[in-house]
Amino acid sequence: MNKIQYTIRSIPPRLDQTLRKKSQKNGKSLNAVVIEALTKGAGMMSNATFNDLDWFIGSMPADTEFDEAINWLESLPKDIH
Repeated sequence: MNKIQYTIRSIPPRLDQTLRKKSQKNGKSLNAVVIEALTKGAGMMSNATFNDLDWFIGSMPADTEFDEAINWLESLPKDIH
């Protein structure tokens, strides 16, 4: 696969700082961080993991305190108003 080179102009200073900090923090080159950001922004992240709805499908770790509270509520007499 051929690699294509881009020249991108007018990068806002705040974006430049954010990308450079991320690069330094993760020990990656600025180029790698920019490619990741472009890939993610274009919706092409194939190995992305989204877990914000895990609770909905029941794959989050059990919350024992919550389960105990539900069990206690269910053990109350049904005729309480």
